[in-house]
Amino acid sequence: MSDAPSVPPSTDRTGRHGPTIRDVARIAGVSIGTASKALNSNGRLRQETRDKVTAVAREIGYRPNDMAQSLHRTRSMTVGVLSTDSFGRFTLPIFQALEEQFADRGIAIFMCNATDDPERERQHLDQLLGKRIDGLVVTARRADKRPPVGPLPPGLPVVYVYSQADDGDALSLLADEDGGARLAVKHLADIGCSRIAHVTGPEHFEAVQQRKRGYYAALAEAGLAEHPGYYRAGLWSEAWGREATELLFAGDAPPDGIFCGNDQIARGVVDALRERGISVPGQVAVVGFDNWEVMTTAARPPLTSVDMNLSALGHEAGRLLIDMIGGEKVRGIRRLPCTLVVRQSTSRQG
Repeated sequence: MSDAPSVPPSTDRTGRHGPTIRDVARIAGVSIGTASKALNSNGRLRQETRDKVTAVAREIGYRPNDMAQSLHRTRSMTVGVLSTDSFGRFTLPIFQALEEQFADRGIAIFMCNATDDPERERQHLDQLLGKRIDGLVVTARRADKRPPVGPLPPGLPVVYVYSQADDGDALSLLADEDGGARLAVKHLADIGCSRIAHVTGPEHFEAVQQRKRGYYAALAEAGLAEHPGYYRAGLWSEAWGREATELLFAGDAPPDGIFCGNDQIARGVVDALRERGISVPGQVAVVGFDNWEVMTTAARPPLTSVDMNLSALGHEAGRLLIDMIGGEKVRGIRRLPCTLVVRQSTSRQG
């Protein structure tokens, strides 16, 4: 590098003006966590990355904060994961992604399961804090709001993923379930369905409210009418899927497309349609939600389903937590996009 990059004046966390590690990371094209490791000579990085970050720091006149370096040297290189998902359906993909994100940085993970027991959660939190963790990930089996974990040491970075804290200063990462519902309904409309029903779970769940909002919005965008009997809220079960199907087909205008709030409900719907001699997808197309392979691939026919991309949520949670450990301040609710995985339950070709 022959010419030093131009860096606008900035202020670090101590109020000091001048180039910050954020500037170094931006110019070098790396994350703040990577820049920190390069400048502090730890973690597993390619030598060319270390050299590039060091050269940028030197050219822009970055001077590390002595206190920040001291704190870095006393880190435990561990992160805690606190979950309420005893079954692991939602937590395990997130946990695996976190492991992938942290492995190259030499960060170990301690995972605890509180199973919706506040006292057990407090005990697990005390144990994690006793290990002097550098950060905490809080996750759950549903995305409903919850009280923030605590009490916590001042400055401990916390990321809620597939969970959200009732705290405006917290960072919560969620799937865009409204957007996922829109994908499902748009897909049904695109393959020719004009009478689209929605069979879902209990209405007090945030996921149900988000998906319901997306369902009605997508109907409006497709120019399709809302039928008063097409929205059915019940339980997260195959039995409810079968029962709801009987209700939908008791009237004079049964649906030709059914968007289900999860894959268990969709399995029940498909079974009930088959028992009535109704072809899927020939007469009625069906879409599930969650893309749980245990359900989607074993269904007959295999289910088209909305995938919340839990691994992507986990990777983003890990990335942001590393940045927060490095001094970044991140807050608010962030929703990552869902995708639609198309299988035979909506494939009408041939």
